[in-house]
Amino acid sequence: MDVFEKLMKLDRRWVFLFLIVVCVASYYIDYKVPILPEDESRKVYDFIDSLPPGEIVFIAIDYDPNSMAELHPMTYAIVEHCWRKDLKIIFTALSQQGPGMADQVIRDLSDSMVLDRSYHSVEYKGREIVNGVDYAFLGYKPYYALVILGMGQDFRLPFPADYYGTAIDSLPMMQGVINYDQVACVLSLSSGTISDAWISYGQGRFGFPLFFGLTGVMTAQYYPFYGSGQVRGMMGGMLGAAQYESYADNPGRAMEAMKVQLPAHLVIILFIIMGNIGFFASRSKRKRGEVS
Repeated sequence: MDVFEKLMKLDRRWVFLFLIVVCVASYYIDYKVPILPEDESRKVYDFIDSLPPGEIVFIAIDYDPNSMAELHPMTYAIVEHCWRKDLKIIFTALSQQGPGMADQVIRDLSDSMVLDRSYHSVEYKGREIVNGVDYAFLGYKPYYALVILGMGQDFRLPFPADYYGTAIDSLPMMQGVINYDQVACVLSLSSGTISDAWISYGQGRFGFPLFFGLTGVMTAQYYPFYGSGQVRGMMGGMLGAAQYESYADNPGRAMEAMKVQLPAHLVIILFIIMGNIGFFASRSKRKRGEVS
């Protein structure tokens, strides 16, 4: 049995074991992966960064725990960026388990925002994040297409009260805020078809600036919408989250995770190449009659 036949018959468990060893080893090695900028993710950061204090950003937490690894770091980076710039945020969750994701981000960052921090050599004083003043968390409602259309008329139609049961009209930051016309943009962090609904029933109907944070496997299918301008910018997977952290000068979970993702991808590519070499070499031998 030559080396090509051994490659073709390699037990996949060795591949998984080797991948685990590489991931664990790379996590504990102290090195940094260079984060290269991309236009589509840069546009998300630039738009948020250009907003004056007091503007409202609408952030839809449209993912579940199975996508936390890729999308949760994006949420942390964007929400902290908004609050450090004194922007206000309206949160919704159009996936069933999204409220838990949003609530965790709000609680964690509310604690860390009381600390002084410096980004791009600019000192930001710590401050208390107040519910109803710095953010409104509207919560979850089913039938996301109807919810998106309803919010285009009035946020109070699908959400008469917020996630905590407080009437929206009693929240100071919601005074005079009726629908999408009063928000600077909508940013959906999504792991499913809710992204399509934001394009069809949201941006297509009401014309607001729309940005996406997507899982890595979803990103390619939304490039036509990015090219047409319906989606102003988007972040794809762990790399997109790492890029946003890099732009914001706020290294976090995504930049740390790139230490593992990069060597893991290289190992997978290496095994794909080896497998293809083994396949074509074996086929060539069979054609020559060297192998039965």
